Amino acid sequence: MFNKEVWRHFDYWLFGAVVVLSIFGIAMIRSAIAGNIDLATIDRSQAMFVALGLVIILIVAMIDYRYWASLANLLYIFGIGFLIIILLIGNIAFGSTRWIVVAGINIQPSELVKIIMIIVLADFFARNKDRIHGFGTIIKSLLLTVGMVIWILLQPNLSTSIVIFVIWAAMLWLSGLPVKYVALFAVLGVVAFGLLFPFLEEYQQIRIYNFLFPNPEASYGDNYNVEQALITIGSGGWFGMGYGHGTQVQLRFLKVRHTDFIFASMAEEFGFVGTVLVISVLVFIILRCFRVARRASDPFGALIAYGFGALLFFQTSVNIGVNLNVIPVTGLTLPFVSYGGSSLISLVLGIGLVESVAAHSKLQKF
Repeated sequence: MFNKEVWRHFDYWLFGAVVVLSIFGIAMIRSAIAGNIDLATIDRSQAMFVALGLVIILIVAMIDYRYWASLANLLYIFGIGFLIIILLIGNIAFGSTRWIVVAGINIQPSELVKIIMIIVLADFFARNKDRIHGFGTIIKSLLLTVGMVIWILLQPNLSTSIVIFVIWAAMLWLSGLPVKYVALFAVLGVVAFGLLFPFLEEYQQIRIYNFLFPNPEASYGDNYNVEQALITIGSGGWFGMGYGHGTQVQLRFLKVRHTDFIFASMAEEFGFVGTVLVISVLVFIILRCFRVARRASDPFGALIAYGFGALLFFQTSVNIGVNLNVIPVTGLTLPFVSYGGSSLISLVLGIGLVESVAAHSKLQKF
């Protein structure tokens, strides 16, 4: 575990990019909450989570990733058990039961479940790589996914459920299933969503209605937030108004500006050029994950890195898409930038796993 050879293959470029983006995230959160007494300490909380997260990356990187394959079943049971506990004793906020307080810290187990499912599915597909075209293998992997997702839907938490299904579809394709079959599953998923739409929670239906039929005169709610986000992004221009000088942000016209709409906050203060730079760092992190996957010494390691890279790509795309009003509002954060301890810890766990794949690879050159 503590072999010095581990650090020879450690991806320092990936680690450095995560450090830079996380520090930038703390700075953006600090600007977004300026003058808000109720949120005055969350930038310090985020800084502590970042410091803890960097340690977690190093610890997880030292552990051979193959060890997690032997724990896949236990992790799956643990994930379901944790989600059931949340439904029984979790805190209700904004109409959902997603959090539990441990030692004074709000924990959202569904964030951890994303990483658990990457490990579980990577192990399943690696063990069944020669049977990936079999209908039975596909159905078993789907049942594994549904078995976890159903407890997240009951919270209710639609956005995280969709993320996990996206991870499943991506890893199914990366395991060797022809893309036409993955596309067929996507079509069936859209049809199923349409059939299940009447059974969604009222606030989830309203979000979709607001996206399809926006009210331009709305003075509150999701539609208002998106309109303010677009105004905020537009006011940044090419180079932005400067750090801490965004009028939409500092005058608090933009809501949830430290989480869901931090991209808009960033655009107003640093402009188009600044957002392109931040997106470039995120793309760099995703590509480094894929690079580690290509160089992995076995299918399990490759699928872990590919799966986490797919998670980062989807979550980044959705968060930016919400800010640009091209998709309905969701609760997905911008990786490493938005405020959120549970979200950040799940992300650094994923980075740690990718670093473990890189560090324990049998390849001699990276």
